[in-house]
Amino acid sequence: MPDTTELQSKINAAFEDRELLKDETHRDAVEQTLALLDRGELRTASPKADGDWETHPWVGCAILLYFGLRQMEVHEVGPFEFHDKIPLKKNLAAQKVRVVPPGTVRFGAFLEPGAVLMPGYVNIGARVGSGTMVDTWATVGSAAQIGQHCHLSGGVGIGGVLEPPGARPVIVEDGCFLGSRAIVVEGVHVEKESVIGAGVVLTASTKIIDVTGEEPVEIVGRIPARSVVIPGMRNKTFPAGTYAVPCALIIGQRKASTDRKTTLNQALRDYDVSV
Repeated sequence: MPDTTELQSKINAAFEDRELLKDETHRDAVEQTLALLDRGELRTASPKADGDWETHPWVGCAILLYFGLRQMEVHEVGPFEFHDKIPLKKNLAAQKVRVVPPGTVRFGAFLEPGAVLMPGYVNIGARVGSGTMVDTWATVGSAAQIGQHCHLSGGVGIGGVLEPPGARPVIVEDGCFLGSRAIVVEGVHVEKESVIGAGVVLTASTKIIDVTGEEPVEIVGRIPARSVVIPGMRNKTFPAGTYAVPCALIIGQRKASTDRKTTLNQALRDYDVSV
């Protein structure tokens, strides 16, 4: 990443005191930061050597300040008219990115060369890796980090996280497959090469239960690498009685013989499960 020390200083100061945005140098710092995001030279969160991820709060602050600086404008694309503050991403051909109409990428998002966006949506601050397909009506929310060679199936919802600045965005690492209408929000971390079944909902409080051993093991907020996950239910007692509430079940690990381009059905067939 480029040296951003001066940019960080100006962004953090302006976030604490919005009056500073009347100064041209502080406004330019916001614009420069968004341009770096758009070119992929900067990101809202990045992987560390130990396998964890580091968020960059000042970048989130810059995005929020950018919303304040922009004015509503009419954007015309052929017969379509939009009324918004944020322009669309430009020069897709030069960036070797495929976007199928009416797929939409907002300025400040970055798609690596070879990424494919069907008629879906990628929001500001998000990053989508090379070889990844964002399928029809799938959405990648603000600041989300999607790895390389992933498949977000039709209708997948990846939540956006911008506030508070510094909150971890949704992270989906390399080689993951998310089935239709799966939802991942609130900074959940899906580790590499996991398979998430259709309709699985993962929030910061969703109970993720590993049922592969003799006793269930509960975790929250993270799907371990190469896990195969399906929707589940668990009983919870309330004052009015006991009811089944949603959870996610880890039913196994991807087999060594299953390559990255597996379909959801192939992965689940190994465990005699149909979802």
